[in-house]
Amino acid sequence: MLLQFILFAQFTLFTPPWPLYADDGGGGRWELLQNDVGVLPMHMQLLHSDRVVIFDRTDFGTSNLPLPEGKCRMDPNDVALKLDCTAHSLEYDVASNTFRPLMVQTDVWCSSGAAASDGTLVQTGGFNDGDRRARVFKPYPNGSDWEEIPFALNVRRWYATNHILPDGRQIVIGGRRQFSYEFFPKIGGASRAYSIPFLAETNDQFIENNLYPFVFLNVDGNLFIFANNRSILFDYARNKVIRNFPAIPGGDPRCYPSTGSAVLLPLRNLHAAAIEAEVLICGGAPKGAYNRAMNRIFVRALNSCSRIKITDSNPQWVTETMPMSRVMGDMILLPNGDVLIINGAGSGTAGWDNSRDPILSPIVYRPTDPIGSRFRLLNPSTIPRLYHSTAVLLRDGRVLVGGSNPNVYYNFTGVPFPTELRLEAFSPPYLDPKCENLRPKILSPSSQTTVRYGRPLTIRFNVNITRGVRLDIVAVTMIAPPFNTHSFSMSQRLLVIGGEYVTKVRNVAATWDVHVNMTKSSTIAPPGYYLVFVIHREIPSKGIWIRIVERERERFLCPSALLTTVLSTNFQSFSDFSIFFSSLVITLRVFFFLLPAHCYFDSIVFSVRTEFDDLMEHKMRKVGQPLGLAGGQKL
Repeated sequence: MLLQFILFAQFTLFTPPWPLYADDGGGGRWELLQNDVGVLPMHMQLLHSDRVVIFDRTDFGTSNLPLPEGKCRMDPNDVALKLDCTAHSLEYDVASNTFRPLMVQTDVWCSSGAAASDGTLVQTGGFNDGDRRARVFKPYPNGSDWEEIPFALNVRRWYATNHILPDGRQIVIGGRRQFSYEFFPKIGGASRAYSIPFLAETNDQFIENNLYPFVFLNVDGNLFIFANNRSILFDYARNKVIRNFPAIPGGDPRCYPSTGSAVLLPLRNLHAAAIEAEVLICGGAPKGAYNRAMNRIFVRALNSCSRIKITDSNPQWVTETMPMSRVMGDMILLPNGDVLIINGAGSGTAGWDNSRDPILSPIVYRPTDPIGSRFRLLNPSTIPRLYHSTAVLLRDGRVLVGGSNPNVYYNFTGVPFPTELRLEAFSPPYLDPKCENLRPKILSPSSQTTVRYGRPLTIRFNVNITRGVRLDIVAVTMIAPPFNTHSFSMSQRLLVIGGEYVTKVRNVAATWDVHVNMTKSSTIAPPGYYLVFVIHREIPSKGIWIRIVERERERFLCPSALLTTVLSTNFQSFSDFSIFFSSLVITLRVFFFLLPAHCYFDSIVFSVRTEFDDLMEHKMRKVGQPLGLAGGQKL
C-alpha cells in the first residue's frame, strides 16, 4: 500500500533498538591504513576530491618521502637544508589508500588554513621565510601541487587561526606576537592588519596561552573568539568588541600551549526566528603547567568541559567532567551530531617533549543527552598521539588519525615517544556491522551537486529493511570539513538542515525522499563544499558533497580579489624584480587555471583603482624594512 501522506521528521536524533554506546564502555574499531606515509601529519584538510592534504614543516631536515623524478626544493633561507629532495607534504587518496608527495617551497610549520568556497585549500603563514606567504592547492583530478604567493599577509603569522567568512574570504587571527587580524584575499579597503587588543590582554608573558585561538562564526555574523581563558563576541567589520563573555570556570588556560580543544555545537532549527549557538571547550592544562613541564614536572591535565550558549542574553558557562584528563585532544563533529574527542595526553602540555601519559581511548560527547550522562568511552588505539597529532572526518563516516611528534626532529629511537608516521582510521560505533540494516543509502542527488541558498533540495535514500524504518527520526546534516592542526579544527561547522518532511517513493521498495530547504543565509553556512548525510536512528549514510553558492557570483572566486592580494603585497618587495615577476606568474596561473570562466577579468579595473593608494604606499616603503610589525600595530 502506497503511503499517501507526509511524515514530518523531527530534528532530535533518537537511539537505535540497541544502545549505540555501551554503558560499560567500548565500541568503535581501529584500522591501520599506512605503516609509514613518510611525512608527519601536523596539518590535515579533507577536500571535495575525497583526498586529504597533509603537511608538516620544512626546517628540520629530510623526511622519509622522496620527491618524484629527482625533483628537489631549493631554499637558500631554510635553516636546515638549502637543497632538499624530500617531500614535506602529501596528498592521501582515501578510496585507494594511496598517497603521493607534494612540494611546499617555504616553511609551513605551525600554520593555518581553510578550504575556500571553490574547494581550493588556502594555507597561510608559517615560520622563517614562510611566515607571510599564502599557498593554494587546487584538487585537480589528474594531480596538482602547491602554488605559493609571497607577501600575501601583511604581518608574520605563526600559530594563527583562520575562519571562512560569509562572503567567502578568510579572516586570519593572531599568531605569535601578532595581536591583530587580516583578510585573505584582500578586497577593497580591507588590505591591512587590524589591531585586536583582546589578544594582547590574554597573552601570558613568556608562555602566551593564546595561540591558535578558538574562532567560530556566530549566527549573527560576528565572531566568537576564545583565547587563554576568556572570550568575546567580535564585529570584525567594525573592529569592535560586541560582548565580553564570563571567564571560563576555574580560570585555567585552554589555548596553546595549554592546549584544549573546542567546537561550535550543531546548529539546529535553522528556520526559526532566533537560532541558538553553543560552544563546547574541553580539556587543557592548569595554570603553570607549561613552566613545570619545561622543568620535567608533568601536571595532570584538565578533565573538564565547559559549554556556553553564546546567543543568550545572559550567557553562562556550564561545566561537566570528562571520564579522564586530557590535553591536546581533537574534537571532531560526527554526522549524527555527537562530538568525538580523540588523541592527546593525560599530563603535561603542548610543546617539545612536554607531555606524558598518552590517552589512547576516544570518548564521545552527546550534546542532547541529559547533563551528567553525555560521555561514552570508546575502544582504544595502540598508538600514542601526542603533540602534532591530527584527525579529520571522512565522507564514509570514519575518522582519519595521524601524527604525533613531540621531538624537534624526526626521531624514531631513544626517546619516550618516537616520531609517528603511521596513519589510522577510527570507525565510530555507528559503523558497526550490526547497524547496516538501519543505515540509509543516498541514491540522489549525486555527489558534487551545486545548490543555491534558500533553494529546496530533495534527497532520495533507501534502507535495507522493510520493517523497523522510523521516518519520524530521520534527519539531514551538513558538515563543513575543517582544517585541522594543533588540536583545533578551523571552520568546522555542522548544520541540521532537515528534513522538513519525508515521503515514500511510489512503486519503489524501501525508498524515500527527504525534502529540505537550504538556509538562505551565508552567515549560517558560508559558501563552499559541505558533506551531507542522511541520518536514520542515529546511523549516518555515507556523505555526498554539496556545494552551496551565492545567488550572485562569489566574490572570492573572481580575479579582482587575488589580483589585488598579490599585486598589493608584491609592491612591498618591488625592488626585487625577480620576486615580483615570479609571483605575478603564479597569479596569472591562479587566474587561468584555478578560477571559473565567468570570473575572468571581472571588476579588475574597479579593484585596481580601489587598491591604488595601498599599492603606492607599499612601493614607497624603504628597502629593508622589517617584514613584521610590532604586535597589534596597524599597517
